[in-house]
Order: sequence, then C-alpha cells, then structure tokens
Amino acid sequence: MASFDAIFKAYDVRGTVPDQFDSFMARSIGAAFARFAQSNEGATRILVARDMRVSGIELSAAFAQGARDQGVDIVDLGLASTDLMYFASGKLGAAGAMFTASHNPAQYNGIKMCLAGAKPIGEDSGLREIKALAEQTLPRVAEPGSISSLDLLADFATHVRSFIDQSNLRPLKIVADTANGMGGLVVPEVFAALPFEIEILFPELDGSFPNHPADPIQPENQRALMARVLETGADIGLAFDGDADRVFLVDERAQGVSGSLTTALVASRMLERDPGSTIIYNLICSKAVPEVIAENGGTAVRSRVGHSFIKQLMAQTGAAFAGEHSGHYYFRDNYRADSGLITSMVVLAAMCATGKKLSELVAPLDRYSASGEINTKVSDAHAVIERVAGAYAAYPQDRLDGLTVDCGDWWFNLRPSNTEPLLRLNLEAATPVACDTHVAEVRALFV
Repeated sequence: MASFDAIFKAYDVRGTVPDQFDSFMARSIGAAFARFAQSNEGATRILVARDMRVSGIELSAAFAQGARDQGVDIVDLGLASTDLMYFASGKLGAAGAMFTASHNPAQYNGIKMCLAGAKPIGEDSGLREIKALAEQTLPRVAEPGSISSLDLLADFATHVRSFIDQSNLRPLKIVADTANGMGGLVVPEVFAALPFEIEILFPELDGSFPNHPADPIQPENQRALMARVLETGADIGLAFDGDADRVFLVDERAQGVSGSLTTALVASRMLERDPGSTIIYNLICSKAVPEVIAENGGTAVRSRVGHSFIKQLMAQTGAAFAGEHSGHYYFRDNYRADSGLITSMVVLAAMCATGKKLSELVAPLDRYSASGEINTKVSDAHAVIERVAGAYAAYPQDRLDGLTVDCGDWWFNLRPSNTEPLLRLNLEAATPVACDTHVAEVRALFV
C-alpha cells in the first residue's frame, strides 16, 4: 500500500504515479490542505494549477474534490507554470496548489503548496500537519465548495514585464529551450510584446519529455540550446525546467552561466533599482556574490538552502532579491516567490542598458573556481561530517546548513541528503588546480 511517508518531502509532495502517488492520495491531501488553510488563515478558496504531465489531470481533479469536500471553493487555473500559480496566489490573496514534479522524469508528479500571498509551505511550516491530516479520513461537510475556472496568463505576462523599463529595450536574438515543459505556454506570452527575436526549442507541452529531460542544471540537457545559440548567432540562451520557475543562462559563446554568477548579476541590477537594499544568497553560492552585493552598496545576508527558508528570511529582512546556486531567483515584488521569467527580463534589460554581451557582463563577477555539487555515497553521513570538522578544527566553521569551513583562500560546504545516504560537497578555490586539489583532500576524509 502506498505510504504518505514516501511522497512528503522537505518542500513539497512528490512521487511516481501511480505506485507511490495516486488519485486516492491526492484527494486525501486536498482535504488535508483545505483543512490546514482554513485553520491557518480562514481560507474559503484554493487555487489549483497543473503542468503538462498527463497524470496531472486526474490527480488535480481528485485534489480539488477533496478540498471541496471540506467546503472550500476551487479556482482552477488550468495549465500553468509554478511562478504563474505563485503570482495568482499573491494577486488574489488565496492559497494555492501546483501539480508538478518540476525537473523529475515523466513518471513522477507532485504538489507544491502555498498559503495566501504565495507564503511558502515546507516541512517545518505546514507539510507535517498536512501529512498528518491526510492520513486521517476527514468527514465531508454538508455543503461542498464550488469550482470555477480562471485564466491569468495575460495578467501574469504583464506582471513579469513590469520588472523592466521596456522603453530601453533593443533587438536581441534569443533562443529559449522550454524542454516540452510549461515554458512552452508562458514564454511566448511574455515575449510577444517585446522587441526581441526569439526562437523556442521544444515548445510543445509534452510530459513524456521526448527530446531531453527538463532538468537544465545538468549540462548535458543544455547541449541542444548551446548548439542552437552558436548556429544562429544568438545573443543569449535561456534554459527552463519543467514547471518553468527556474532558468539557466547560456552566453553568446554557448558557455553556461552558473547560478551564482546569475545571482550576482541580477543582484547588481536590483540594487540599481532599489539602492542600499538587502540581498539574500544561499550558502552554496560563490563568495563573489556577497562581494558584488557589497560593492554595489547592498547588504548581503547568507541563508540556508531551500525556498521556504529564503522566503521566510526575505519577509524578516525586507530583502529585494534572493538567489540560489540551483537556478531559483526570488523577488520581493513578486510576493517573494521565484521566477525564471522575471530573472530573464532583468538580465535582458541589463544587456540592453549597457550594450554589453552577456559574457562581458559576467566576466568581472567570475572570480573563483567552483567544484559544483559532488555527491558521494557514504554509510554514515553525520559521522563523516564530524570527522571532516575535526580535521579542519583550526579554521572558522558554522553549522547553518550542514558544515561550512572557511580556509581563507578556499572554502567548502558539506551537507547530508535528506532522502539518500549521500554527502553533498561544494567547494570553491582561487584556481581550478587548487579547487581539484582541495576536493581530493576533503574527499579523502570520507573513508
């Protein structure tokens, strides 16, 4: 029998359909989420949206029925990107549920949930309670809620474009790889009103992902985009994930731009728009990020990895922007939610305003050599972390998220996986040779 334990993760619900996640469970979760939203903010309606996965039709309908059984009205947004659903939650002041498994393969589906105003729900901010309620059989109320439909695509596109001064834009040639994901719906709508020449690769909405996985953090999934950028002489490439809330940049030379460098670039632009503001970055980002924030007159605040922590910290500090190495970029004026499309707008506007190529904008920010995330299978992750901490006891350390050690001209972070017997190592040094040397040095302590 399928278990809720298997599908409730740190930030969302996710599993393979139908063996781990089926319509019965979706209905139970819908009822649980409705009860949770009612008790926390007196919710009377819930927004429901889905990506292009075929299983999303049945699962989202079951979820909606479960919520209606608790007397909550459902507003069906239909096909949407995750950032469109967050926008709707903020604009309408309603809780929302997005059926997506993001970058995961076709057999997966899941739910990202938020309270009104796109307020995040994670393991420590509601998912545990929702899971406990879903495991019960909640009685139906006498009067079930209604269901209606709403199309906010045009409103969302207008909102995305509002982050830039459109009068300063100039013609640029863009290639966007939407990977048969929800970018195929939202990208054309946003760009239709802009003076850019855009070519979209794999725009058809197809949850079987016939061309390549919708996981752009993996370099092999950017190959088609990189090739097309070179073939067409494009100024920039944009790679979106399955639910289109993340974006990765490719410059005019077909070189990928890391999430850290994108964070630094967007941070500098947001500080032009909002001088002296606070900018948040997660602790896996390059040291270049806080350096750039300080150089541009901002206040840099370091955060744990994960959207629920970052959004909470943004609310506490009033931060204008936050970025993660994984391609998530958050904007205060987007209800503190992340959006790959808004990020794309900010970067394109920077290219237009400066007249510089993307590689030229990024070059002064590219100051260090990073290992990327290296996953190693270990029998006891916590024991290894303590051993490594002891070996580097002479250096400043913190436990904000796993173990971070600052060795002066190089640093590293070691975090255990929440779901697998893996250690995740991220390391940065002054040069590629130094980076490789220190990676070997740290990993030698794993055994």
